[in-house]
Amino acid sequence: MKSGLERVVALALLLLTCVFVVAKPTASDISRANVAPFPLLTRIRSRAIVFLFGRRPTLSTDRNRIMNDLRAKYANEIVLRFNVTTSQDENTLVAAANRLLLDVWATSHDFVDIRLHRDEVNPLLSLLTPSLRSAQTLIPDLATAIYSSLPVYDHTYDDEGSFKFATALGPVPPLTHVGDHLFFHDYQPLPVIVRWMRLLEAMFPSFVEYLSIGTSFEERDISALRLRVPQTVNSTSPRKTIIVAGGLHAREWISTSTVNYLAWSFIMSFEKDATVTKLLQEFDIVFVPTLNPDGMEYSWQVDRLWRKSRQETNIRYCSGLDLDHTFDFGWDGTPAQADPCSEDYGGEQPFQAVESMQFARWARNESLNNIQFVGLIDLHSYSQQILFPYSFSCEAAPPNIENLEEVATGIAKAIRMANGHLYSVASACEGAVRMRSGPGQNQSASRMEAGGGGSAIDWFYHTMGAHFSYQIKLRDTGNYGFLLPKEHIVPTGEEVFSAMKYLGDFLLGNNGIEGLPGSKEKITHADAMMREDKNGSDHELKRRMLQE
Repeated sequence: MKSGLERVVALALLLLTCVFVVAKPTASDISRANVAPFPLLTRIRSRAIVFLFGRRPTLSTDRNRIMNDLRAKYANEIVLRFNVTTSQDENTLVAAANRLLLDVWATSHDFVDIRLHRDEVNPLLSLLTPSLRSAQTLIPDLATAIYSSLPVYDHTYDDEGSFKFATALGPVPPLTHVGDHLFFHDYQPLPVIVRWMRLLEAMFPSFVEYLSIGTSFEERDISALRLRVPQTVNSTSPRKTIIVAGGLHAREWISTSTVNYLAWSFIMSFEKDATVTKLLQEFDIVFVPTLNPDGMEYSWQVDRLWRKSRQETNIRYCSGLDLDHTFDFGWDGTPAQADPCSEDYGGEQPFQAVESMQFARWARNESLNNIQFVGLIDLHSYSQQILFPYSFSCEAAPPNIENLEEVATGIAKAIRMANGHLYSVASACEGAVRMRSGPGQNQSASRMEAGGGGSAIDWFYHTMGAHFSYQIKLRDTGNYGFLLPKEHIVPTGEEVFSAMKYLGDFLLGNNGIEGLPGSKEKITHADAMMREDKNGSDHELKRRMLQE
């Protein structure tokens, strides 16, 4: 034990050091000399701090502690892939998933990926048909996989052991390629992202605006960047706007990083790339990196695989809502979405989730201020799919279904041309199965997880008239799942940037490069589609729903 006298002496030395530091040379003097001011006093100060508070943990000890924590939390958890081929298999898998409250990671026409404890494997298999009992193990040790995917900030500790994020926020160096930006070398936590967004506004004030579209349940800002190029000619026409959103599900970190990458790429490409420049002259783009800031923060601080928001429910130990099942269109409150402990919980009523309600309220207010939404790009992970409305039902098809499919196919091609990765195209209602049943009803199979009522793309398509709305599920196809390594951040951003340029060129009427400057009347695909769908959308939807 350190004696009281020793502590007093150490404190006196520390205070004496602080007094001298007040008179230290200026930053420019230090920079020119390239040496620390008063090195002896600095050493005395550091030793006094160590004496009083102990040595800071090294990166190695920090990582060991993290690994121990992960093993305690995710011990013996794995991820299995089940091949789904027949309707009987689908019904059996759905019943088992509902019964055991399993965490379904991803779905497609061919497979369902499920996270579970090793002790749950046999109970699950006992509920399945023989054809489903040969599941493939995608991730044999979830704790190790999470550990390997975590950001490493081995260069961000200062002399006193304080963790510093500022290294990712320093002056942006001259870049020959946007992917060289240090910010995208790893995943970034929410406070860093917000500060980075404010930095972009300060660097490019002429057309970049930082805004908050609302506050979360825990009163965090839902931050966004709006790219708006000033108009040379005053116009009373509505300003067409595209929204690019990510982070509805907290654990999907790559979606947030990709939204940030797109914002940076559009900013850096303006007045350098013809398609980007033309698009930003005709459209505003609003980038929302994380619509679920509470969940994202929780995924960084407590549970890397947390999916939902952090809002309280009527069951104290089952917090959170699945934001992508809380919008007020096609919201159905099916049993799978009505259980607060389910990963798909959509609340007791539409817009019960604070974040989705704030998002919708902001969008409505924007539309009252002469903003016309033409598209929503809702980024998720994983499974490399491009999904278009509707999500709530496969029985109802959007009036512009052919255009939606055409653009989705073009987006997939643009991604393939960028990095060679294959993305499938489907209606959002398609995927693996989820059980729908109610009192007095027989259980029947519908599509699971990929579809479902209350989705963001359905609401924006139908209610806000954003008739080019897509949900894009990013990399990969299952090797890493939600734990995509940081090396994929830039390549994923590159391929989605190519997809956005294709979408922009389509909305411009395929004349993004050849369009004549200064023309008085510019009829784009977006204009034509809005006029065509304005009167037919509600009528067609109601007609199809009445036929069910």
